[in-house]
Amino acid sequence: MADKPPEKGEEIGNHKMRVSAKTSGQQPITACLLGAAFFGSLGSSFIYGYNLSVVNAPALYIKAFYNTTWTERYGQPLAVETSTLLWSVTVSVFSIGGLLGALSVSIILRVLGRKGTLLVNNGFALLATLLLTLGERAKSFEMLIIGRLVIGVNAGIALSALPMYLGEITPRHVRGSIGQFNSILICLGVFTGQVLGLPELLGQETTWIYMFAFLALPAMLQLCVLPFFPESPRYLLIERRDEAGAEKAFQRFLGKKDVSQELEEVHAEAQTQGNQQTASMLQLLRSPAVRWQLITIIISMACYQLCGLNAIWYYTNGILQEAGFAENLLPYITLSTGGIETLAAIISGLVIERIGRKPLLIFGFSAMAVFFSLLTVFLNLQDTVSWMPYLSYICILAVIASFCSGPGGIPFILTGELFEQSYRPAAFMIAGIVNWLSNFAVGLLFPFIQMTLPRILDVD
Repeated sequence: MADKPPEKGEEIGNHKMRVSAKTSGQQPITACLLGAAFFGSLGSSFIYGYNLSVVNAPALYIKAFYNTTWTERYGQPLAVETSTLLWSVTVSVFSIGGLLGALSVSIILRVLGRKGTLLVNNGFALLATLLLTLGERAKSFEMLIIGRLVIGVNAGIALSALPMYLGEITPRHVRGSIGQFNSILICLGVFTGQVLGLPELLGQETTWIYMFAFLALPAMLQLCVLPFFPESPRYLLIERRDEAGAEKAFQRFLGKKDVSQELEEVHAEAQTQGNQQTASMLQLLRSPAVRWQLITIIISMACYQLCGLNAIWYYTNGILQEAGFAENLLPYITLSTGGIETLAAIISGLVIERIGRKPLLIFGFSAMAVFFSLLTVFLNLQDTVSWMPYLSYICILAVIASFCSGPGGIPFILTGELFEQSYRPAAFMIAGIVNWLSNFAVGLLFPFIQMTLPRILDVD
């Protein structure tokens, strides 16, 4: 084993470490880099986060709209099982759209580039806005379901294209911190959906459709601002052979004239890859050189969804109601969950370069396991003492904070960091497929589990 020549990925990694030692003299973060990270995330991960929570506050009004529409069409009210199924489909079809977006993103990235993909992706957001906003007026719950599918496509593309763009425009010494913009804007999107869902704002029977209309704002902001920022220099140099464009992009992102060492690093990666074309998903799966990287991404991305946090985001009101909180307090209690997750994501972004990716992942998932176990105990004991629901609430906050401290953003950062340029689009496609299939399973099955598990426990 000692005489075995280094693998291609190892050669690139060693060269990057050598160049990084010369170039990572703690360069200041430029306004151009921060602007590209913020506006890239605003029209991408922010919209994803917003759609995780936007159906939570108006859930009762949407279900009532479904029942009214069904009664007008068929002359009889919705059965309870049919209502539960329609609502589960409305929530979980978002994940099917995400899967479709993840499956198509590799081709779009190859043709349009990273920034171009983000810009074109706003078309899906605007189309979904129209369907979701006009569905109630058209008396068509199908429009809401299709709108959720389309906005899911937007999210599926965004959650692959954005981390790739952020990873390729950022200097190595701040790549984790800038990469956490993805997680921070997801949390901010969730929080915004909770704020707009307050009864004093849009969480009313006559105004809930405007919560969906709000989706157009971040999409339009990104369309107006992101074109003024450069494309990924690595994409320009390696895939487009545009050295002049890559040099200008590096100069703007790094805020300095001499970017010869950065260009040398990318040239070295390109030379190591030789004439190798962008790998397909099947080629990536068959490649033994990146087997462990792939296993790492699949496990971390599956755990990202199957850890159960999306169930809390989708169904926060129902969970808190089951915990014994008064219904009129639920919107404000839910608001605190969005605030704590945003704060935890920001803190994670500030410390990730000092602590590292692996410790934050292990800490986050371990803490979630502890607090989920405590939450299960407290929910079962909530009728014994009056203050037990408050312990359940504290556990929910702790679970959310644990998730956003590491697991909420690091899997996306790792997907960009563990693979070289030719494998990266396929890696994000596989990560996206795992992500969205897991998301769909949680969104579809959770309401039925929530409905049937108490009956099973009562029988036992």
